[in-house]
Formats: sequence, C-alpha cells, structure tokens
Amino acid sequence: MSVRVSVSITVNGEIKEREVESRLLLIHFLRDELGLTGAHVGCDTTNCGACTCHLDGEAVKTCTVLAVQADGSDIVTIEGLAQNGSLHPLQEAFWEHHGLQCGYCTPGMIMAGADLLKRNPDPSEDDVREALEGSLCRCTGYHNIVKAVQAAAQAGQSREVAA
Repeated sequence: MSVRVSVSITVNGEIKEREVESRLLLIHFLRDELGLTGAHVGCDTTNCGACTCHLDGEAVKTCTVLAVQADGSDIVTIEGLAQNGSLHPLQEAFWEHHGLQCGYCTPGMIMAGADLLKRNPDPSEDDVREALEGSLCRCTGYHNIVKAVQAAAQAGQSREVAA
C-alpha cells in the first residue's frame, strides 16, 4: 500500500500543490506530475548530473531528493532560467560556444554552471571543471562547456536565477 502525501513546492516561481506517493523522486515529480521535461533522468544514481536543478538556491541532483523532502521549497528548473522570453545568458553562451552536442547533459551542465557563477562570478578554468565534476558528458570532451561557462562569466552575465 502506497502512502500519499500533500506537497506544496514553488517551481519556477509558481506554487504547485499535488498529492504524491511518499517515495516519488523529485525528478519524477517535475517530469511526470508537472510536465517539465528539461531535466533528464540519466542514471538514477547521482553519477551523471542530467537531472540537476536548483533547490532553495543550490544545485542538486533531483534523482536523490524525494518530492516530500522538497515540500515548502523553491525549485528552479532549466525551463525557469529563461525570463521574459529570453534565454539565460548561460544558455546563450552554450549556444554560441557549441557547449553541447546531443544535448542530454546540457540542462544539468547549465544548472551546475549557473550555481557556480552565482557563488563565483569570475571562475578559473579549474573552478569550472571542479564545479562540473558531478556532471557527465559523453560527447563534447568538456572543452566547449567550460568555454561557455567562462564566456558567460566574462560577460558579467551571471545574473541571479529567479526563484
């Protein structure tokens, strides 16, 4: 018998209230309950980072957080980075600097990069590589991903993420 629990989570600035199974992972809440499919399910073991979103202002892998643990929290997904119809500067930098190929890891990389730029607006290459350490890309070799994060930083484009 599954236990259902009411949760109220602010997602991309909107309060979302649902009754969910107590064992439902946050990634599945976002994708299946809310239809926000930007964060990807890659490994379910925290290895790949494809599911990374911001939880109360910090990058977290949503495959390791239960939806009930996020009750009362603010979540920003990759869909929430764009504002007023414009891409977030980091999203633009990924586009301009070819920081993606297949795109599967891209949302998680961008969310991890945005978290870094919020904490460190002028990261070194080593800082970027360390911040992205928990995100796996099987296509690009990371060079253009690092270049995109640094380009966004150099442009002073690390604006705060709306919660």
